[in-house]
Amino acid sequence: MMLFWVVGVEGKAMPGAKFQEFGRRVRALVGRQGGYISSGGSVSTQEPVPREEPARRPHRVAPPQWASPPPETSVTSMLLAARVAHSWTAAEALLKLDASVEEGLSADEARSRRSEWGRNELVETPRKSKWMMLWEQFDDRLVQILVVVAVGSAVLGVLERDDPTAWVDPVVICAILISNAAVGVWQEASADDSLEALKKLQPDVCCCKRGGEWDGELSAGELVPGDVVYLRVGDKVPADVRLLQLKASSFSTDEAALTGESLTVQKSIEPVEGGADVPLSRRGSMAFAGTVVTAGHAVGVVVATGMATEIGRIQAGVAAARAERQKTPLTLKLDEFASQLTAVIATVCAATFLASIPRFDSAVFGGNAIRGALFYAKSAIALGVAAIPEGLPAVITLCLSLGTRRMAARRVVVRRLPSVETLGCTTVICSDKTGTLTTNQMTVMALLTPGATPVARATALEESLSYPLPTIAAAPVERRVTGSGYDPTDGGVVNDDGTLLERDAACRDVAAVCALCNDARITFDDQARAFSRVGEPTEAALKVLCEKLGVPEALARHRPSTTPAPVSWRRASDAWATAYERVATLEFDRARKSMSVVARPRGATPGRARLLVKGAPDSVLRRCVSVRDPHTGATRPLSAAERRLWEARCRDMASRPLRCLALATRDDLPDDLRAFAASTPPPGGGTPAIPDCLKDAAAHELVETQLSLVGVVGIRDPPRPEAGRAIKRCRDAGIRVFMITGDSRETALAIASELGILDDPSRAFEGAAFFKDDDADDRRAALLAPHLGNAVFCRTAPADKQRIIKLLASYHGDVTAMTGDGVNDAPALQQAAIGVAMGITGTEVAKEASDMVLMDDDFASIVSAVEEGRTIYKNMQAFVCFLLSCNFGEVFTIFGATVLGIPDVLTPLQLLWVNLVTDGPPATALGFNPPDPAAMSRPPRNATAPVLTPWLATRYAITGAYVGFATIRVFLDHYARAGVDFKAMANWATCDPKSPDWADFVSTMTHTPADLWAAFASRVGRSSPGGVDACALAFSSGGTLKPEAQTLALTTLVAIEMLKALGAVSLDHSLLRVPFWRNQYLLAGVALPVSLHLALLYTPPLRSLFGLVPLTVEDWHTVLAAAAPIILVEEILKAVGRYFDERALRKQRHSNDDDDHR
Repeated sequence: MMLFWVVGVEGKAMPGAKFQEFGRRVRALVGRQGGYISSGGSVSTQEPVPREEPARRPHRVAPPQWASPPPETSVTSMLLAARVAHSWTAAEALLKLDASVEEGLSADEARSRRSEWGRNELVETPRKSKWMMLWEQFDDRLVQILVVVAVGSAVLGVLERDDPTAWVDPVVICAILISNAAVGVWQEASADDSLEALKKLQPDVCCCKRGGEWDGELSAGELVPGDVVYLRVGDKVPADVRLLQLKASSFSTDEAALTGESLTVQKSIEPVEGGADVPLSRRGSMAFAGTVVTAGHAVGVVVATGMATEIGRIQAGVAAARAERQKTPLTLKLDEFASQLTAVIATVCAATFLASIPRFDSAVFGGNAIRGALFYAKSAIALGVAAIPEGLPAVITLCLSLGTRRMAARRVVVRRLPSVETLGCTTVICSDKTGTLTTNQMTVMALLTPGATPVARATALEESLSYPLPTIAAAPVERRVTGSGYDPTDGGVVNDDGTLLERDAACRDVAAVCALCNDARITFDDQARAFSRVGEPTEAALKVLCEKLGVPEALARHRPSTTPAPVSWRRASDAWATAYERVATLEFDRARKSMSVVARPRGATPGRARLLVKGAPDSVLRRCVSVRDPHTGATRPLSAAERRLWEARCRDMASRPLRCLALATRDDLPDDLRAFAASTPPPGGGTPAIPDCLKDAAAHELVETQLSLVGVVGIRDPPRPEAGRAIKRCRDAGIRVFMITGDSRETALAIASELGILDDPSRAFEGAAFFKDDDADDRRAALLAPHLGNAVFCRTAPADKQRIIKLLASYHGDVTAMTGDGVNDAPALQQAAIGVAMGITGTEVAKEASDMVLMDDDFASIVSAVEEGRTIYKNMQAFVCFLLSCNFGEVFTIFGATVLGIPDVLTPLQLLWVNLVTDGPPATALGFNPPDPAAMSRPPRNATAPVLTPWLATRYAITGAYVGFATIRVFLDHYARAGVDFKAMANWATCDPKSPDWADFVSTMTHTPADLWAAFASRVGRSSPGGVDACALAFSSGGTLKPEAQTLALTTLVAIEMLKALGAVSLDHSLLRVPFWRNQYLLAGVALPVSLHLALLYTPPLRSLFGLVPLTVEDWHTVLAAAAPIILVEEILKAVGRYFDERALRKQRHSNDDDDHR
């Protein structure tokens, strides 16, 4: 076994076997519940900065139980501690790690810990050498067969030095082997390493406190647990860090590189309850290696480095998944086919040689048995050459390469060639929801605004009564918003005739909040002709809604003349930004679940500033005391009845499901805030004094009180328009779809139902509940049985994907395609039969671990790739069967000639010509066959089914038998026309004109030997020999009859194979349904070998080398008469095959229906 050496600790190495064991330990330590991470998550609140530091312990804490632990044990114990570091308080973290915020670690202490824990680097497995890659190219049974044949041909070449053509076979075969090996080494050497992408996530330097001083240029590889680091906006986090102090009002990180989720995560210093099973998204007190700081400054202590970090664990998972990965179905089937072919070829060659033993000492060999043995050994080798499709490895590689080009046109980039074919037998597609089945572009779908009070209070009547009349609650008005994504020009508010903002004051305030309480912006890429966002997706959706609502007339009328003409698709945003100035921002806080801005009209007098608020409905509604009347623009009290109506409508919107955001305003600001908003910069520069209500985050909620509700928006990530059609195609093609998401069950079910993935809610499983019992795999596998159809997994962790893949493969033999975009998806992508990464939202690590990349992140592209994979397999099967059927014909020809005892119908050189020159171009052109019309209306092929099924083997054995029969018949007929009967042909090896048994041989011939020589000399353009030997004339390669008969036989064989190639434009369908001209490349692929063969026949030097003669018109009639019936034979066999296929398909469907009823 080859050992891979990896870096363990400084100056030491660890063998690959131990590394794999470490990977297994890592996966075990991760735990069944937590997985690698949890997708999704919510933002955290900012926390106060601790003012006191814990006292430093006098002695360092050694790792438990081990005095001098090996490197993998040290990393394992560190990983155990890091998995629960989020639950420590800041003081506990410093105590456990023996660290100090004030002093940091000393240089000696850091050096000591680094020798114990290792460097802060990812473990690397070195690449294989070029020689090892070259050796692996010959670990293929077909290639090994070719090597044996080449060696055998070379040995015969040495023994037959006088034959100038003896070395043609081994030279050509060796050239094929070398070219295939070179291509294979180049492909493997150019493969990217996923570790390099992971390393790009790690910074080169960091800011660390050593010996009481901050070092801003410390190499990140020098970090050890206990180091105190400073993190600021833009930094890449160098290791897994427990946060100790926040140096700003808020601190957030972008964990997309680790989780694949696009939302930034707010951090705090408060401990998070729970152990190692707490999802990463909920560990608000941690900053993870490889993530990026997006806001604020913070101080933290390193708790894990190198392979003990989250990305280190992912690297271990990728390596372990790569080690467990199996060969593709095509590779396995080709290996199996090659083994079977080896046994058949060896048997036939041995039988041919053994059957010839009685003729070793024939007179034609001068009674020399050794010479006769060499002759028949050469015939056996020729039979091996005829039986082996020498060009098959090259044609398969070429066909897969052509498939990658066609997939690129469908926005799918293939990184590993064998995966092209594997798509054809995919039975399950496990797809992410966000960005693959949906657009990954948050879109406002519904707008809820206050309704007008239906009945005004009767003041006069009320005054005459002793009690007030009840106010009838105004029901909120819901407006549907059309369009999808970040294109402001796509869709609008339904029933808006352009005057909505003028008629409805609440809608004007909605537009103001969407435009001003917003840090996102919409951009347009002129080159890609597409809209995109900069900022949070939810805020981008609000910006798009603002544009769809339009520009209020008052803002458009008062636009300053100096302002540049607005861009049409952002007119509203520009108008609000021009009319209003933001003077303060109250950042989002998890406790109050809202964000707000203070905005004032530009040039306005003091007191005109307003507070614009957006946030969770339950939080904002609780702080609202009034609503904006749509008609009058004034506020009216928010009664308890009307509040309940709003709450009910919000619950209804959430059940669809829509993510709801409440929008509100406040006009009567506190005095200090109103004064601050109205103030101007003091003389000499600077900023006005900031009021306490803005300084203290705890006071923000007091500012956001006494609010006026103006509306609620319902937002969601809508399904891709083409995803539903793609799901239906999967159903028709017998492919199950599993949607895997971190979203809630309600959201997942709504999307799955809309797309047609699920009809039965019981087929939706939550990850933690589904994998709750470690020993219940049998129960889980039963829930994933093929006859139960599609499924949805929600609230899943990334490690759940790997477990799903294993269940499907081990219990049901499914071939799974898995999508992913985050770093944490890399192990699952590596383990799946087909790993599919997202090209737009996917991280580099996910792309490196995948087999193919979707350039548009679209589920429909996966389905198109599956269709292309099925087409490629059918085309591959077509040319494999074409090559084998041609070789079957050649084997029948040679073996039949041997059994009949007649002279060799074809020479080894002529066989090689057929195999490489005339068979190769048509076989290659079959790779361009049009898609099978029924490709996506049939279930996936069985991954264990052989390339050459029993029916195909029977079918091509029949056609091969006809080819052999026709070729031998043309050969014998030519002799018969010359008067040589079958008895003479069967005993040709004993022919001797001086023998009494052959005394009347010349008299039975239709022409005298002299006349035959004269006619032959005239045909080939050379003079007749002086002496004439009747036996040599008839049976020798230098005679007259044998070259003519071999030329007819060879041309008949070529003609039959060209007609077979035209009929192979579809493996199953008739030429009447799929005519051969549908493949233009096939016409060229047939025309080329026909032209080359004609050149061979009518070019004297070439035909002399191959022992051929030019054909006459009469000869061509003979050839066509023998070759044409192959078309009828093929059509009959195709019809029989279609009949049995349809019957098997009906039987399978009935069986599935019975399973569904049960």
